Amino acid sequence: MQYNELMELTANVDTIIYRNEQNGYTVIELDDEDETTAVGIMPDINVGEKVKLIGVYKPHSTYGMQLSVSTYEKTLPDNIAGILNYLCSGSIKGIGPATASTLVKEFGSDTLNVLEKEPQRVAKIKGISLKKASDISKQLRENTGIRELMLYLSKYEISPSEAVKIYRAFGSNSISEIERNPYSLVNSELRISFEKADHIASKLDFKSDEKIRIRAAIAYVLAHNLQNGHTCLPKDKLIITTADFLGLEHSMVEYALEEMINENSLISYEADNNDLIFALDMFRSESYIAARLKMMMRFPAVKINDIEKHIILIEKFNNIKYADMQKEAITNALTKGLLVLTGGPGTGKTTTLNAIIKILKDNGQKVLLCAPTGRAAQRMSEVTGEESKTIHRLLEVAWNKNDIPEFKRNEKNMLKCDALIIDEVSMVDSKLFESVMKALPLGSRLILVGDSHQLPSVGAGNILDDLISSEMIPVVQLTEIFRQSMESLIVTNAHKIVHGEMPELGIKDKDFFFLRCENKDVITKTIVDLCKNRLKNAYGYDIFNSIQILAPGRKGELGVTELNSNLQSVVNPKDKDKNELTVGKMILREGDKVMQIRNNYDLLWVKDDGETGEGIFNGEIGIIETINKRSRIIKVRYDDKTANYDFDFAVDLDLAYATTVHKSQGNEFEAVVMPLLTGAPMLLYRNLLYTAVTRAKSLMIIVGSEITIEKMVTNNRKNKRYSGLKFFLQENDDE
Repeated sequence: MQYNELMELTANVDTIIYRNEQNGYTVIELDDEDETTAVGIMPDINVGEKVKLIGVYKPHSTYGMQLSVSTYEKTLPDNIAGILNYLCSGSIKGIGPATASTLVKEFGSDTLNVLEKEPQRVAKIKGISLKKASDISKQLRENTGIRELMLYLSKYEISPSEAVKIYRAFGSNSISEIERNPYSLVNSELRISFEKADHIASKLDFKSDEKIRIRAAIAYVLAHNLQNGHTCLPKDKLIITTADFLGLEHSMVEYALEEMINENSLISYEADNNDLIFALDMFRSESYIAARLKMMMRFPAVKINDIEKHIILIEKFNNIKYADMQKEAITNALTKGLLVLTGGPGTGKTTTLNAIIKILKDNGQKVLLCAPTGRAAQRMSEVTGEESKTIHRLLEVAWNKNDIPEFKRNEKNMLKCDALIIDEVSMVDSKLFESVMKALPLGSRLILVGDSHQLPSVGAGNILDDLISSEMIPVVQLTEIFRQSMESLIVTNAHKIVHGEMPELGIKDKDFFFLRCENKDVITKTIVDLCKNRLKNAYGYDIFNSIQILAPGRKGELGVTELNSNLQSVVNPKDKDKNELTVGKMILREGDKVMQIRNNYDLLWVKDDGETGEGIFNGEIGIIETINKRSRIIKVRYDDKTANYDFDFAVDLDLAYATTVHKSQGNEFEAVVMPLLTGAPMLLYRNLLYTAVTRAKSLMIIVGSEITIEKMVTNNRKNKRYSGLKFFLQENDDE
C-alpha cells in the first residue's frame, strides 16, 4: 500500500458509514479482505453493489487508512442472491426484507430493471401502491442519472461535486439540458463559471443564437461583481464590461439586456438618474430589507418609560455623566425601536450601549447580542459583560441542497428576543442582513452599532452607509472624544485622519509612532526587528499573540505575501523538529501564525472545556500546533478551541504574520505595525488608513513615507459600491 500512488480496487459495498445528501460526499466500507474504507463524492453508491474505485490511500487521524476516491464505476447485482442482498440493505427507501423477498420471487433476475422502468408492474404486487412503485423507480433512475452525468461531465473538467449540484438542479434531464444550452450552467446557485460553460459549448460545437451566450455573460458579469461588493451595476457600465469581456459591439449586448429586463429575468431600477440592473435575488434581498425596516418604523417596539430616570440612576451608580448625544442615542433606542449608533474610537459607543442594555434588562426585556466575526463577538462580550455570538451562530447556520449556507432561524422559526443588538455593522453584507431581518420577531427592537468610516463589508452590499445616507432611519453619530480617550494618540490621530487632517507623527512618548524610511529593504528589516526584538523588549509584545502587521495589499515587496515569507523565516524558521507542508507557493510550518481565509461552516472544533461545535470563519487567526503527515491532519488553535484540517483543506489557510487591512476588519490587536511607502493608487485612500489605525488597541507604528500618509489622508475617494438599499428606503410606498 503506497501513499499518494493511484490505486484501483474492485469489491462489493458492505456498509454506508456516512453520506451527505446535499453534496454526495460518502464514506463506505468494502467487503474485501482488508475491510477497506473509501471516501469521496459517490452519491449513488449503495450497499450490495460491486464497485471499481480509483484513488489514493490516505491515513486519517480517527478512522485509519482510507481510499480517497477520485473516480468510480459500479455494477448492480445481476444474480438473484445479489439482488436480494442489495434490496434488503435499505439502499432503496420503501423496500424492506419482506418486500424485497416478494419482489425477487416475482421478477427474478430482472427485478432491478422492472423496478426502474416498469412501476406499473410493481404496483400489482400486494402492499405496493402505484405512488410507492413510482418513488422506487425515481430513486433508481436518479442513481443511474447522477453516475451517467458524472462520467459525461468528467471530459469537460467538471468535478464530481459540481456534477451533483447540476443534477440537483436539472435532474434526469441534465445531459439534454446541457446539450440544449451549455450556458444554462451559468447561474448563481450552481456557481459554474462562464469560462467552463463556454468550454463545453465549444467542445459540443454548440450552434445557436449568439444572444444565448451574451445573456449568460451578462448574468455572469453581474454575479462576478458581487465579489467586488456590488449588489447591482449601472446599465451603461454593465453593457461596456460585458461587451469588452466577449469582444462584441455594445449594441449587441444592449439588445440582449433589454430582452432580459422585459422578461423580468433581470430587474432595472431607476435611481439617481441612472438605471441600476439587479439579478433577481439581490433585488429581492435589498428590497426586503427596506420593506422590513419601514415596517419597523411604522410599527415600532413598545416604548420604555421613565428613560431619564433610568439614565440618572445609571450615572449615579457608575459615577459617570453621559454627553447629550449619548443620552439622545439611549432615548432613541428605547422609544423608536430602531437605531443606528455610529462613531469613531473614544466617543463612548460602548458606554452608551451598556446603558441601553441595562435599561432594557431592568424592564424585563430579553436582549440578544451578535457581531459578524468571532473576534468581534468576543470583544463585544468583554466590553458588555453579556453573551455575544457570531451572526451565523445566532441564526443557526445550515446547508441547502446546493451547499449554500442557510439559517434555521427565519420567518417560520424566529429568534426569541425583545431586542437585537448587532456590532460592527459595517462588515455585514446584504444577504446576511436580509437573513437577520427575516429572523427578527415583529415588535422587536433593533440597534445597529458601527463606525461609518470603516471599510465596507467583504460581501456584496453597503448596509451601514446606505442606512445612514438614506436619512430615513434614526441615526445618532457620536463625535465628542472623551477626556480619557484624548490621552491616546491612536484615538486623536484616527479622528484627524477621518477629517482629512495629517496625524501627529513627531510625538515620541505616546502610543502612536512614525518611523520615517524611504527604502523598501530597510522597512522590511525594521518591521522584522520590531516583531522579533524591539517590541518584545520594550512592551513584552510578540508577533504570535500581540503584534499584527497590516499592509494595504498582498502584492509587492511590502505586500502581505512577501512580508509573511520574511517574517516566517525569522520568527519561525525551518527546523528539523518541526513538520511543514507546502501549499502552492506557501510553506505552512508547525508554530506558524495562520488565518482562515474563507468561511467553513462544517469544520469541527473542540474547546478546552470539551464543548464542540462547527464553523471556522473568514478572518479567524490561530496557531498551527501540529502537522501530522501520517494522518494528513493540521491542528490549529484558535483562542480557546482547536480545529483539525485535512491536508485537502490546507488551501483555506494563509500565513498571518501580516495580513491586509481588509482582512483585519472586526479584529483588534494590542500592537499594529503598518508599512507605507508606495503601492497601487486604488489602495492608498483615507478609509483604509483609518481602518488600520483603529485596529490598534495599545500601540500603532507606521514605518515608511510621510508623503504616502499625506496622499492617503487627502484621498477621500471611497471605493464606489453600487447598491440599492438607500434608494429602496427613500422610495415613497404610496406613489
